[in-house]
Parts: sequence; structure tokens; C-alpha cells
Amino acid sequence: MGCCGCEEDSTRQWKPLEQRSCTDVLWLVIIILFSIGMVVICGFAIASGAALRLISGYDTYGNICGQKNTKVEGEKWSGLDHTHNKYVFFLDPCDMDTTAFRIKSKALCVAKCPYTDLNTLREIYNFAKENGSKLCDYSVDVEKYTSAGQNLCPKLPVKSSKPIPYFHRCIPDGTGCLEKFIKALTNFISDNSILQRVITGVMTSKEIIVGLCFLSLALSMLLMVVIRYISRVLVWILAILTILCSIGGTAVLWWLYATEKAAKDKSVIENNVAEDNVKALLVYAIVATVVTVILLLLMLIMRKRVALTIALFHVAGKVFVAMPLLVLQPLWTFIALALFWVYWVAVLLLLGTAGYPSKNTDGNVEFRMSGPLQYTWIYHLVGLIWISEFILACQQMTVAGAVVTYYFTRIKSDLPATPILSSICRLIKYHLGTVAKGSFIITLVKIPRLILMYVHNQLKGKENAVAKCMLKACICCLWCLEKCLTYLNRNAYVATAINSTSFCTSARDALLILVENALKVAAINTVGDFVLFLGKVLIVLITGFIGILLLNHQRDYTVWVLPLIIVCLFAFFVSHCFLSTYEMVVDVLFLCFAVDSKNNDGSPGHEYYMDKSLMEFMDNSRKAMRSAGGGGAEMKPMASGAENV
Repeated sequence: MGCCGCEEDSTRQWKPLEQRSCTDVLWLVIIILFSIGMVVICGFAIASGAALRLISGYDTYGNICGQKNTKVEGEKWSGLDHTHNKYVFFLDPCDMDTTAFRIKSKALCVAKCPYTDLNTLREIYNFAKENGSKLCDYSVDVEKYTSAGQNLCPKLPVKSSKPIPYFHRCIPDGTGCLEKFIKALTNFISDNSILQRVITGVMTSKEIIVGLCFLSLALSMLLMVVIRYISRVLVWILAILTILCSIGGTAVLWWLYATEKAAKDKSVIENNVAEDNVKALLVYAIVATVVTVILLLLMLIMRKRVALTIALFHVAGKVFVAMPLLVLQPLWTFIALALFWVYWVAVLLLLGTAGYPSKNTDGNVEFRMSGPLQYTWIYHLVGLIWISEFILACQQMTVAGAVVTYYFTRIKSDLPATPILSSICRLIKYHLGTVAKGSFIITLVKIPRLILMYVHNQLKGKENAVAKCMLKACICCLWCLEKCLTYLNRNAYVATAINSTSFCTSARDALLILVENALKVAAINTVGDFVLFLGKVLIVLITGFIGILLLNHQRDYTVWVLPLIIVCLFAFFVSHCFLSTYEMVVDVLFLCFAVDSKNNDGSPGHEYYMDKSLMEFMDNSRKAMRSAGGGGAEMKPMASGAENV
């Protein structure tokens, strides 16, 4: 037994799908205990009254609105009965601490929020008499409202609150409390005419932006269908369309730049919008030219490996036909992540109001945790990263298990009725510990990187050039390490799905296979990912090209720099969500193919599992090597039943 539970016997036989056992049970126990710890933190916050304080709110003196309260030591106006005072009212809701994200103003529990504007102390007095809702400090008698001090009564004028208070807080209706922020924003925009025109461009182009976003969604779904039914010509179609769109888009941008510049030169009236559009078009044209040249060079380099990509994509198309629910896998993952993030934010808010009462520097009562409990947010933050990575790793293991089942099942009619559900069941029953361990390794790398990024942002403008360079180098190295570990983890999950081994053993086996088949890795994995990248680029180019044509009609009065960027980013995001699953399938098929070709030779009892198209490619490759003097035996036919692959 080696380190981390790795087996020292490197001659161990691969037996795909034949044996199944629990892996990394210790790490399953660890993540269960860690999750219990997160639940305990949530329970502590609720038990300490944080949930009630968050929902009902509390006043400056530590009284929770809407209930009877206990006395806070050293605070005269605590322990009041606020059964009928269910709403929190701020004397000056505009007094905000933007850095701490809280309202600094004194807060009171009142029976009703003001439903009309109150401009004088007399109106506040009348409101208290009519509704029994006292808007001045508890120490001020209602009869003395008209002569009360300025700090004891609300800042005038008191704006009417919204009909339905948010979490029992009296929030002024309209723009009341946001006037300062809006004024500051307005002053900034008035001093920045370019930003003003950019924002105007987004607002006037919102219908076009929404329409182009739906177009990118339709194009992504269409590309998934195309990948399945015309996989044998897909690579050439994508290559040709990408080249044409790149060259065409670049030519159109240069033409628009020349036209716009000529129109601006002829105009005798200075037009800031036209000048901004000319600059934007020049930048777009230069960037498009550089991208086009890079794409053409990459296409030239990769052209000889197209045949292998076609064979691999043909098998991937069959996988999606046999398991169409693979397309929906990112949707379930997104839902799981969204639910967890909602829970995490809710607990974070509870932690913000949990603890014991204490006075702050302003003399107001706040609830804070002391001792070790004040660091529970760190535990909670680690949970955010680890559990999120765990959910993403579960998706990878689910896809890997389903594709491995497909690949190593000789007769496809023997596949489970629902391979995805079968893969999920195997994951839950056997391999949650492996997923927990792999996701924790990513967390160990990601947390230091996030800390360094935070330190770098906090020291921006203060650190010297050497320290700045060292910080950036560390962040870059950790980022590269994270990406390498993510790729290795994904292949380790595939090895676990094949042979039901622990994470360390699977990672070692996957790494050995990757090293032994380095050239095949480059050929299959790189070209496959490159083709899918071309698909993403094609969707972005088509969406961006149509966006240029539509937004070009508004160039006289808006700047369409930001609208076009928004559309292109959304198009890439949507296409990435759809094609990332396909990319995962391609990577899993590659490792299965490498394991198959390493442990089988086509002889009786060692027949290949691989698809006929992959076998034909390998056979042709070996014939080419033999004719070139490289040797290599011709691949033997598969056993009976393999033709159904």
C-alpha cells in the first residue's frame, strides 16, 4: 500500500465494469462531517435568534420587533414589549455605510410605516396620534414631538414607505433614500460623456441585445444536432465556416471603419458619437484581423489530424443518441449549485445577525459573535468552495460513468434503460468519497489563489514593483496548477468509473496512460477540444456579425461598443454550456480508447471494445506507419457482437 492509499502493484489488470467497490470511504466520512458542521453553524445562527432578527428586524437598543424582549445589560431602553410594533423604522435611512453595507441611522420598532410624506414635526405628531405609531425615539413623549431635538426624531421630510415593507423594514418609496447615490452617479456620468453614450447605447439597443441572445441559444442547440447527424463532415464544415466568417467579419469591420471615417472627415460639425464609433471600429477591426490570422495558422497546423477527430466525433455522436439526457446534465448541475448558493447566502445573512448583544462605536446595540465563533464565516467560505467543486465533480463522474458504460458494453442492446441514472446510482453507492477527495484538492489550490488575489487588490497602488510581480507570478502559477489538477482529476474520475479504484490510484493510472500515449493525447484531446472551440467561435462570430449589421443602423446616436460585447459574451457562455458536456464526452472516450488499446490486442479473449470507426482509423494509421518503415501490426477484428458498437 503506497501513499494516500495508492497500490504499489503497477501490473494490476484493468477489468472495466467487472468489479465495483466503495472508494475513499474516509473522505466520504470527512465531507459528511464537514457538511454536518455547516448545518450546525446554520442551526446555531437560528438558535441564537439570528433568523428572527433577520426577518423581523431589531432596533438600536437590541429589541426584536413584533415580540416581547429580554433586557440587555447596560441598555435602558432594551427589554421592551414590541408585540404590536412589527416594523423597523430608520430616522435617517440615507445615512449609509457603503463599506460595511449597513444603515448607520438609529432604528426604532413602530406599529405602522408612514404611508404619506411627513414634512414637519407637527405631521409626525398627528401621525402618532392617529395611528399609534411613534416615529421619534422611545425617550420622547408623544406630546413633546413638536419640540423634540433633531437627533431624536426622523430627519425631515419623511418619505412615505412602500405598501409592503421588505422584511418588516420601512423602505421609503420611490428614489428617496437613493438620492445621494443617484446624485453621485449622475455627477460621474456627467463628467464622463463616453460612459453616458455607452449606457444610452445599451438602453436603446436592449431589444436587439435580447433577440441576439436568443439567437445564440438557438444556434447552440442547432450545433448539437449538427454534431450528431453530420459528424463525418462536421470538422470541415466548421473549419470552412469559421474561416469564411472570420475573413468576412474582418472585411466588414474594415469597410465600416473606412465608411465611418470618410463620413466623419466630410462632416463639418463635431460629433462625439461618430468619433467614438470610428475609434471602436478601428479597435474591432484590428482585433478581428489578429484573431483571423491566428485561426488560419491553427487550421493549417491541425489539418493533418482531421481524420482522427472525425472518428472520435462519430463515436461521440453515437453516445448522445444512446444517452440524450447527457445534454441536460449541465442543467441539473446548475440547479443544484443554485440551490446550494441560495442556502449559503441565507446562512451568511444569518451569521451577520447572530451572536450576543454589544454596543458599537456609535452606541447602538449590535449582535456579534465572540471567541472562536467569530471565525465561523471562514469555515462557511471554505464550504462554499468545496461543496461547489464537489457538485461539479459529481457531474464529471456522472458523465464519465455513463460514457464508460457505453464504451465497455460490447452489445449496445445490453445497455441499462437509463445509463445516466445508473451512473448516478453508482456514484452515490460507491464513489462519493473519491469525488470528495478530488474536489478538496482543487479547493486547497483555489483558496490560496483567492487569498493572494484579495491581498493584491487590497495593496493595489501600495506595493513596490518587485512585490507586485511576485504576487502576480504566484497567482498565475496557482491558476495553472489548478487547471492541471482539474484536468487530472477529470481523468482520475474516468479511471475510477472504469476500474473502481481509489482517487490516488486512479490519478496515478490516468497519469501513466496520459504519459504513455502523449502523442495520441495531443491528437485526440487537443483536436477534439479545438473543434469544439471552433464551434463556440462560430456561434460568437455569427451572433456578432448579425449584431454589427443590426446595431450599425443606430450608429448616428449611440455607441454600440458595450451592446456588442454583451451579446458576444452571452453567445460564448451559452455555447460553452452546451458544448462543455460534449467536450467531457470526448475526453472520456479518449481515455477509454487508450485503456482499450493498451490492454487488448484483438486476440480471442482480448477483443477490442472500441467503435469500428476508431478501429479503422487505428488500422489505417498502423498501415501508414508500416509502409513508412515504422512497423506495427495490423489490428485484428473485434469479436462477434462488437459490430453492434
